[in-house]
Amino acid sequence: MNMKYKKIGIICAMEIEAAEIRSALSQVQEKTVGGILFHQGKLGEREVVIAVCGIGKVFAAMCAQTMILAFSPDAVYNSGVAGSLTERLSILDIAVSDQLVQHDMDTTPLGDPPGLISGINRVFFPGDQDLVEAVAREGAALGLRILPGTIASGDQFISKTEQKERIKACFDPIACEMEGAAIAQVAFVNGTPFCAIRAISDAYDGKNEMDYAQFAPAAAHNSARLLISLLEGDLL
Repeated sequence: MNMKYKKIGIICAMEIEAAEIRSALSQVQEKTVGGILFHQGKLGEREVVIAVCGIGKVFAAMCAQTMILAFSPDAVYNSGVAGSLTERLSILDIAVSDQLVQHDMDTTPLGDPPGLISGINRVFFPGDQDLVEAVAREGAALGLRILPGTIASGDQFISKTEQKERIKACFDPIACEMEGAAIAQVAFVNGTPFCAIRAISDAYDGKNEMDYAQFAPAAAHNSARLLISLLEGDLL
């Protein structure tokens, strides 16, 4: 088995996104660091540490920094659900992060471009291409529809057409959620490879609140089974 990534960190925003992955682990141990409960175990021959961070960018960043400092993963995945921002992604399809952006970061009155993170002067944070390509290959093998592209994150549940159109006009993303780009920023600063896997729970042209309530469990299952299969295999 190719073991370039011997220890994988997984961050999920919600219990519904983490439960299936956690139940697949063997030799599970619990450890609380900084108020965050981490579960360590084995998935196949690989070491895994997983945590539910909570909803939003601050919780996500706190969890990512704590995980990297306390457990030193070789790579970090963010697994969960997202809303589609393209007609190319339907409910239960998978968006994987070529890059990520914080769509609600706005210092444009100072002359900055939308989404710029001051201090490191970046708008987009890259997804690690080895991780992205592994997801794409594994997803295809499982018969899932996978689309790499930009994932946009912000502390908002995006449901209104005008919100979607603004984000699309600025960043041309394929999906939006509330944590991935914050984790990507932390991973970038720490030099840790990162990738987000987001199954679509609400359609681009749908009733987002109704779609989410109906399809989030099935979408979370698709994201989880893809990541479990990937980590049990030899593509990483």
